Amino acid sequence: MLKKIRYNIPNAITCMNLIAGTVAIILASKGDEPINGLFAYQWAFILIGVAAVADFLDGFMARLLKAYSEVGKELDSLCDLVSFGVAPAVILYHAIIACGGAEWAAWASLLIPAAGAMRLAKFNVDPRQHSSFIGLPIPANAIFWIGFVSFYYEVGGILNWLTLIAIIGMSWLMLSSIDIYSLKFKNYSFRENSHRYILIVAAVAFTAIGGLMGMAITILYYVLSAVAMNLRAKSKA
Repeated sequence: MLKKIRYNIPNAITCMNLIAGTVAIILASKGDEPINGLFAYQWAFILIGVAAVADFLDGFMARLLKAYSEVGKELDSLCDLVSFGVAPAVILYHAIIACGGAEWAAWASLLIPAAGAMRLAKFNVDPRQHSSFIGLPIPANAIFWIGFVSFYYEVGGILNWLTLIAIIGMSWLMLSSIDIYSLKFKNYSFRENSHRYILIVAAVAFTAIGGLMGMAITILYYVLSAVAMNLRAKSKA
């Protein structure tokens, strides 16, 4: 009995990820409707953040309790698809409609969860992605869209083509073969983790200067820094 409870603690946390993502989708449908001092879409942003915390904690608890399972692995991917694929797409869709953007641009947001599903399916069957990622991880995709949608609400529906380029670009990145470093620390050595520490500092700086839009810039920096690392590694080989 205790063993069954131990094995299901990470799964329970994973389900919190799913619940947060589902509530984010519900709130996203209310667009810029004020709710308790914030707009509905801003609450949706917060719920995606809650989902991201749960996504981190379920893995942490699985390692701590040594409660790994194939069910947990599949459950994690299903929940991630909702919170970091479907939820950002719905938020973007309603932002475009609310701001008077082109309807074709709004419908193009459906490409995000489709690419996210493919990304997660590839991850689950690829044994190479233990210490790094091949393609942009789907939580990073969600962080990008939080920043982009925040900027979209400020500027309005004049970003149709930029939005389409961003949708195609982020979807391609998730499905690409680019080697992107993980943010997990095996130790706290600066020499071995300098790129991670620099990314954290950059994220704080970008967000402090640009607000939520800085989150989108952080993800672009994350990708570019990974590409730069790959090029340096190839030049030394």
